[in-house]
Amino acid sequence: MALIIRLSQFYRSTINNISVADGLAPLLLRLYLAPIMIQAGWTKYLAFDDTAAWFGNSDWGLGLPFPVLLATLAVAAELIGGVLLLLGIATRLVSIPLMITMLVAIFSVHWPNGWLAIADGTSWLADGTILYNENVMAAADKLARAKELLQQYGHYDWLTSSGNFVILNNGIEFAATYFVMLLTLFFSGGGRFVSIDYWLVGWLKKQDVN
Repeated sequence: MALIIRLSQFYRSTINNISVADGLAPLLLRLYLAPIMIQAGWTKYLAFDDTAAWFGNSDWGLGLPFPVLLATLAVAAELIGGVLLLLGIATRLVSIPLMITMLVAIFSVHWPNGWLAIADGTSWLADGTILYNENVMAAADKLARAKELLQQYGHYDWLTSSGNFVILNNGIEFAATYFVMLLTLFFSGGGRFVSIDYWLVGWLKKQDVN
């Protein structure tokens, strides 16, 4: 019993000592997400007309109403939101429109493709789950055949020198992961010591006292 008590005390003491660095986790989330969001927004901005057309077209696009407005909001959320995430400004508020953007992407773009971003028929997430997609199961044979053709007729070693060939499945994996990360930031904020939010809140509290 004494050993258990000592281990418990050591654990609590260790947690208290490392809690000063608890802002590190949200900082890393912000640094990971910010360039992804900025790049996504910048890409949409550079091809804004095409983005708006894709949002609105029901034949080969998303078929959403008010496509120009929604495309503008998506660009603003990702570009401006990404910069604010990087700086740690209004982190909780910024996370909301970005989470909405991820939900729209999940349910309007990626959901029919299941979970996996890259087709991998050996994954347990591709077989027998609610996110099952038979295209993923068939991808292995197609990829093997493509490799055979490239090895026979192409410069296979050169073609694969930058990485192995894969079949893109475009499932919800990445968008769902980003949503979870943004949800974490919504509850944690930008992080102690490492965000402008933290210092701004401290400054405002001092103003209230004065």
